[in-house]
Formats: sequence, C-alpha cells, structure tokens
Amino acid sequence: MPQRTFEGFGGLSLAADIYGQEDDPCVLLIPSAGQSRETWRAAAESLAATGRYVVSVDLRGHGGSARPEDGRYDLDAYVGDLSAILAQLSSRPVIVGASLGGWIAMTVLGEGGPDLASGLVLVDSPPHMEPDKARQVGATLRRYAETSDDIGFDPRSVAGMNLPAVEERLAKAAVALKLPTLVIRGANSELSTRESVQELTASIAEAEAVEIENAGHLVAIDQADAFNAVLLEFLERRIPRDPPEYQAGSDSRTLRDALGCFATGVTVVTAVDDAGTPVGLTANSFTSVSLDPELLLVCLAKTASSLSVFEETEHFAVNVLHIGQQPVSNRFAMKGEDRFAETDCETWSTGVPIIKRSLASFECRKYAMHDGGDHVILIGRVDRVRFEPRRDPLLYFRGKYRRLHFA
Repeated sequence: MPQRTFEGFGGLSLAADIYGQEDDPCVLLIPSAGQSRETWRAAAESLAATGRYVVSVDLRGHGGSARPEDGRYDLDAYVGDLSAILAQLSSRPVIVGASLGGWIAMTVLGEGGPDLASGLVLVDSPPHMEPDKARQVGATLRRYAETSDDIGFDPRSVAGMNLPAVEERLAKAAVALKLPTLVIRGANSELSTRESVQELTASIAEAEAVEIENAGHLVAIDQADAFNAVLLEFLERRIPRDPPEYQAGSDSRTLRDALGCFATGVTVVTAVDDAGTPVGLTANSFTSVSLDPELLLVCLAKTASSLSVFEETEHFAVNVLHIGQQPVSNRFAMKGEDRFAETDCETWSTGVPIIKRSLASFECRKYAMHDGGDHVILIGRVDRVRFEPRRDPLLYFRGKYRRLHFA
C-alpha cells in the first residue's frame, strides 16, 4: 500500500495511505477519535476503483501519525493539521470526515473558506451530539487506553473537548459552508438524532442528507456496501469525475466557468469626461501587450454606462488592486454608486483619477480601440507607472475573490 507523510500543525508528522492515481479527482478521508485510517479501507478501495485518488490520513496521535509532545488535541490543533494537509495536496479534494473528522473539516472550510475543497461529506457529525452518549464513548475510550497494552491512539487524545464551545463554533462554521455537502447518518446511531442531522442539513446552503438503515455510529463499517454506494452516487452526481465540456452554441454558463479557471488580478479603470467628472469601472480582463512601444490593454463591456467616455477620451488609467482593496473593487462594480466619494484618489499630469496605494497604477494615452464582441478592447500606451512592491494582489478565480497562498 503506497503511503505518504504530511507535515501537520507545528511540524507534526501525519501518516496517510494512498489509493489510485494522483491525476484523478482527489478524496481526502478523515477518521474520528479513537479510529485509524484503516476504518476507511473498504471505502478507499471502492473510490479508487471508480477513478478517484484517495488520501486516507490518521489524526494526530492516532495510527501511524506522531504524538505531539505538548499533548495538544484541541480543535485548533486538528484544524491546523487539516489546513496544512490541504496546502500540500495538488488539487482541491472532496473531504469525507467521520464524527470528529467531520467537525475538523467543517471548521476549516467554514472559517477558512469553503473553496479549499470541492465537496464535503459529513458522517455522523452534527454540531450537537447527545451529551450523555458522547461522555459514554469518551469513557469507553479512556478505559480502553488504560487497560490495553497495544492501543492505536495516544491516551491523552481522549481527554475530551469543551463540547458547548465546540458546538457553538461548529454551528457558525456550518452556516458559512457554500459547497456540495452530503450528511450521512446511521439510523441506529446513539450519538446523533434524526433531528440534529436535519438541523445541520438545513443550515448548509448546498446540503442533502441520507440515513442508512441497520447502521450505527460506525456506518462506514456497519454497512460498508450501502455507505460506499451512497458516497459514490453523491460524488458522481454533484462532483463528477469527468469535467464539464462546452461546444459552440451550447450553455454559455459552461464557457464562462471554463474562462473563470484562468486566475486574474482585479483592476479599476478610470478616466474623466468632457465636463471634468471622473468615471471608473472594475475590470479583470487586463494584460500587457508590448514593451516597445509600452502597451497594455483592458476589455470594457459594451453595456458599461461609462463606455462612451472611454471611447472619446485621450487618456485613462488602470489601477491594479491589492488584497486590501476588495471594497474598492465592489464599489466600482456596482451601479448607482458614488464611486469616488469614498475612494482616496489623486491626479497626475493628465488629470485622470489615480487610486492611491494601489498595487500598481498605469497612466496611459489611448493607442487604439478594437471591437471585441460584447466588449471593446482598449489599448493604451503607458506614460507613467507607480507600484507597491510590499503588497499582494487581489485575485479573481472562478467567480470569487482569492488571495495568494504561499507554500
């Protein structure tokens, strides 16, 4: 069995088994407390057989993963581990988490951004679990740790969490999730109720729920075939293995989504009309054209209310925004907004508004304009540039703002 070691929170070594081919869509399996990655073997083999790349990881202090010297088994430590694992994967996985594993995934994706994963499967992981039953499970694990000479987890890991605080945190994280989500419960589970699963499902925007008969808390083991069938059906329907395709004349949304795979920066293009009134709009179709002469281009929608100003003016500016200027981007993308009232600007030699403290600002003379379908291609010759080398860009990818990730 191929294995891989990830570097977790604080440099802790985390062990994982690998199934399938790395070029296939990735599924990350996270077990619960007291379990190891062996819990997922049947599911992992089934997923790999259907063309998925599966990473089945042990929690800190469990199975083959290292035991932290500081004894940290709080939720933040687990969250740090998963965040580190996601940063080391080459693609955004579907995360499948059981119980505590689901809590960890919910927290990472709800607090750090759902776009870190392409989908989420929560296995008996509602934020609220039956407290008496949860205490019984904890007590059972502690007794096992105290009496067994060969346990697969660090006894310190069952010290318990502050459940009320964790539940409140998880409830907030669940509301923030915006990705395809499946909630699975074993019908005989004593840790969750049908009502708690329904409550969780209702709080997640794109969630659906399935209850598997004749299964308890360990549903992936109790009814492995039924669990695998439910999981595979969800993946093929909501996060299909084969990528979407566009052919001329078909759904333009697919084409737009495909174009959105090219990450861009975000700019605000500014000019001044004949009356001296500043105009500006947000655009992300921007690129350099030539260094000799010094040319750049930006594409402006023909539906833009200020397009006539850019058609008539001789000068304009392109302001490349940094990560802290997302409000500026939103302001100049909205109609009916006094865009310059709350924007700190200055002018250079041509009088065109330059947004202060931008990542970069280019003051240009119009060089050419070309028809570009439903856009106009505006080419400018650069007269003056100023840029800020200490800031990072505001990025736009697949219809959402992003930021740089440094490995």
